[in-house]
Amino acid sequence: MKVDTGERAPVGTAREADARPEADAQPEALVGGVKAAAELGLRRGEFVRAVQLGLVRQGPRTAGAAARFTRAELERVKAARGFPEALRAQVETVAGADHGARVLGTGPTRFTRLARCGHLGPVGYRVNRYRALVWLYLTAELREFAAREPGLLRGAAPPADRELWAARADLRPLKWRERHVGLLLRRTADPWERAAVVASVLPDEEVLAAVPDPAERIVLAALAPPPPYGHPQVPAAVAVARPLLLAQRPEEVVRYRARLDSALAGARDQSNSTGERGPT
Repeated sequence: MKVDTGERAPVGTAREADARPEADAQPEALVGGVKAAAELGLRRGEFVRAVQLGLVRQGPRTAGAAARFTRAELERVKAARGFPEALRAQVETVAGADHGARVLGTGPTRFTRLARCGHLGPVGYRVNRYRALVWLYLTAELREFAAREPGLLRGAAPPADRELWAARADLRPLKWRERHVGLLLRRTADPWERAAVVASVLPDEEVLAAVPDPAERIVLAALAPPPPYGHPQVPAAVAVARPLLLAQRPEEVVRYRARLDSALAGARDQSNSTGERGPT
């Protein structure tokens, strides 16, 4: 029989904490994307762009993989200086050369050359009703470029740009993929998820060569990121946009293949040591 000694643990001690039911610790409520966008005063596209750029951080995903956002994160965003105007300015985009040229204060031909030669990196794309690819640019980045590189907005183009232009080179897809992959990698520290991000931009034959184990390829396929926001759904438009998702230039393929090999080494090390994800 337990004897009551009359001793009582002070409030807040380990004894009381051990006896407290775990249910007392309520998990933080999560907010869906539609409600989060409304609270931040953003349209759907603006909100998706804010998440993409890491300006609004996602909370833990639900079983159905739907994005959720913590109340603390929404309050953090709303407490930032200049909210909401500053947030809207960070995610504002312009579409195509005509609108981009007006932001830069130059002509559409000059804008197109600067973009094709890799000076301006797109943040997104869409396919218009004529099945033409339209690139999207962050307005703030264009203004920063105009202030930083006024010499490129008028006058003769640099020799390197003239060579690229004469060769009809177009670095816009490459620049977009670099940004897209970088943003995806910033959103996860999981080795297998990071490997899946890199594998998603490689042609199938490169992935097969890098990942001969079918079980590993299943893991990478399951963790592959979905197409970005704005990627078309209509088959004819999908045919226009699909090539953007894969590395094209030989040097780009080699670079991503090396990154995949490195990412896989880290992922396999994790599986061997913890068995948390992926085949061992």
